[in-house]
Formats: sequence, C-alpha cells, structure tokens
Amino acid sequence: MHEWLIALILGIVEGITEFLPISSTGHLLIAEKFLHSHQTDLFNVVIQCGAVMAVLPLFPQRLYKFIFELGQKETQDYLLKIIVAFGITGAGGLVIDHLKIKLPEELAPVAWALLIGGLGFLGAEFFVRGKKPAEQITWAVVLAVGFGQLVAAVFPGASRSGTTIILSLLLGLSRPAATEFSFLVGIPTMMAASGWKIFKTLHHPDLAAPKENWSLIILASVVAAVVSFIAVKWLLRYVQTHTFNAFGWYRLALAIAIFVLLR
Repeated sequence: MHEWLIALILGIVEGITEFLPISSTGHLLIAEKFLHSHQTDLFNVVIQCGAVMAVLPLFPQRLYKFIFELGQKETQDYLLKIIVAFGITGAGGLVIDHLKIKLPEELAPVAWALLIGGLGFLGAEFFVRGKKPAEQITWAVVLAVGFGQLVAAVFPGASRSGTTIILSLLLGLSRPAATEFSFLVGIPTMMAASGWKIFKTLHHPDLAAPKENWSLIILASVVAAVVSFIAVKWLLRYVQTHTFNAFGWYRLALAIAIFVLLR
C-alpha cells in the first residue's frame, strides 16, 4: 500500500477517535497492525496536535469568556478548575515519563481496556438513569478528570475522554457538561504532552526524527484536523439528546473482535 494512502487512513482514524470516547491510541495501534505499518512516536504526536487544535473553534463561548470576561467570578472558577485538572495530569505525566513507563503496543491490553471502558459506560449510564444531572463542575470532578487522564496515559485503549466522561457521569455531572469539560481539559493536556514528545524526539539523535517524511506527516495532520472538527461537532450535538450507551456497546464489540482475531 502506498505510504500516502496509509498516512491518509491514519489521519482519518486519528481525527475520528481523538475526542470520541473510544481511544485514539488504541485505534491507531489497531490500524497500524492491519496496515502492516509502524509509525514513529513523532508521527503520531504531530497528527494528534492537528486533531486537538482543530476543535478550539467549537467552543467560541468559552473562549470568548476566557479572553473578554475573565474578570467574572464564574469564568475564573471554570478556568481555575481546568488548570488544576491539567496540573494534576501534568505532574503525574512527568512522573510517568521519569519512570520511563512505555505504552504496550500489543493488541491484547488494548482489547481489555476497550472492554472495561465499554462496561464502564454501560454501568455509568445505568447508575445515572432517572437522576437529575448537575451542570456545575465540582472539585471532585476536577480531581477525577485529572487522575482519569493519567489512567488513559498508561493504558492504551482506555481513552482519555472516555475515562474522564465516565467518572464525571458517576459524580453526577450531565453529559454535555462532562463532555465539554473533558475536552477543554484535554486540549492543553494533549498539546503539552505532544509538545514535550516532539521536543524530546527532535533533540535525541538516536531517534528516527531526521528520517521522517514531513510531507506525509503534514498530510495526515491536515486530514486529522478536518475529520476531528467534524467528529467533535457531531458529538457535542449528539450528547444533548443521547446517552453514551452506543459507545459502550461499540467498545465491547471491538474488544470481542480483537480477542477473536488474537486466538
């Protein structure tokens, strides 16, 4: 298969799965296995940056408040909670990086994480059924989101957005509020993590950064950005009137399919 076609496919996969609660890391691993292609960490983190940056325009009201209404107590409180959740993940991420914990590249751990996450969504939706959800981000949610992102960083297939949304739902937050807060915390988190990985890769001569085909990286990044924008715009509307059960069942089905293929 042509390299440009592989880059195009991986860009589409990244764009769809980066913010949807189904794990971009897990899906990229699955796609690379089936395409018989092994991409470098630099390739993956750069296209991830494209997917993450593309969703910023989808939160115009929040961005407007952060820029022009920062003097309001409500805006300050929301921004502080994003910073604290990001700080928890950042501090934990540095510890993980110092300990040189590397994500497994086998499909079995991905399948297990998808399975557990799928059960988590179904369980969370059953738990909150009939209860009136809250719109206010509590400090319990902040802590849960911060630590939830660390769980996803260690276990490929867990999904950063999936883990944090499940925890937020269990703490009583509404689906739209949980989704928005998860995404807004995820943007600086993923940008910082990607920036750090890019810096390390480009400053270590033993890595394969100089051999990268930047035209393919740019192609995959642009595709990931466009697809991510469409996917997140759809999801923000979807959660207004739907539960996350569909994502739970999808994760279960994919996990079972992987287990069957690994037999």
